[in-house]
Amino acid sequence: MKVIIDTNAFMVPVQFGLDIFKELGRLGFSDFIVPSSVTRELNGIKKFAKGRDKMSANVGLGLARQCREIITEGNADDAIVELAMEEKAAVFTNDAELKKRLCSKDITIVYLRGKDHLEIM
Repeated sequence: MKVIIDTNAFMVPVQFGLDIFKELGRLGFSDFIVPSSVTRELNGIKKFAKGRDKMSANVGLGLARQCREIITEGNADDAIVELAMEEKAAVFTNDAELKKRLCSKDITIVYLRGKDHLEIM
């Protein structure tokens, strides 16, 4: 199954010590997709943030290299919604606004639950 990974999801390993690929695999996902807009966001965070956020973005960029990148335009949330519909893919995000948009389009959501595992909504 396919899953698109959002910017904040790539930051979960540093913030919560969770192996996102192991957890996504446990849920049955094997095709990991990163929109180029997400990569751009991570680069921006790495460039301008400090401390834990900067480190999280840097680790996230390394993890993103393990995914299949798809070139997208515009902001990351718009690109994720459009790509999820095109690819018929789930989306891993913890962003409340993005979750609402995805729910309204019947797109499967993967999210962090209890700070120690992922769950499908």
